Amino acid sequence: MDKIPILLLAAGGSTRMGQPKQLLPWGNQTLIEHQIQTLQKTGNPVNVVLGSNSDLIFPVIQKYGVDIFINSEWKCGMGSSISLGISVIIQKFPNTDGVLITLLDQPMVTTFYLEKMFYAYQPDSKQIISSRSASGWKGVPVLFDKCYFKELSELKNEEGAKKIIKRHEENVILLDGGDLLEDMDTPLVYQQLLSKFINQSEF
Repeated sequence: MDKIPILLLAAGGSTRMGQPKQLLPWGNQTLIEHQIQTLQKTGNPVNVVLGSNSDLIFPVIQKYGVDIFINSEWKCGMGSSISLGISVIIQKFPNTDGVLITLLDQPMVTTFYLEKMFYAYQPDSKQIISSRSASGWKGVPVLFDKCYFKELSELKNEEGAKKIIKRHEENVILLDGGDLLEDMDTPLVYQQLLSKFINQSEF
């Protein structure tokens, strides 16, 4: 099986954070660098969608050898970034069996957890390997079989992957991510998760 490409969505404007989330300090690097390195450790090709502040972020991450796409329509919402990313992946990886979609906002997700998603996936079975949080919501990170590429490429505005997960619930396999899936949207949550990350790194 060919390596399944990973799509990291990092195009948002970070309005609730008050500064570019991508460039927030995370350990000895920026948040987006941490995320890219976590994804690269799986051995799968990493593709990054940038939008807001891409002129500041691009120079920081170009050394990592990832493919970077700029979404000029990032203000339209996450749907536009997924649509762009999938359209490019279809061209770049015509023989791939699927795609794993991840978010910048979930810095506690580990390489081990992502590898569990790849391990659970069976090609050509119309599977959607979806994460389930401690509170019960279902969503990203999520691995889609290639049969959903058309639907993903047609997403618009604020439409996210959850729409497609809900539409095809009969094909969804849930993987419990627990507290790893916590979103980082505000300065308070950022400080809480960063402290948690630093404490874990010390052991």
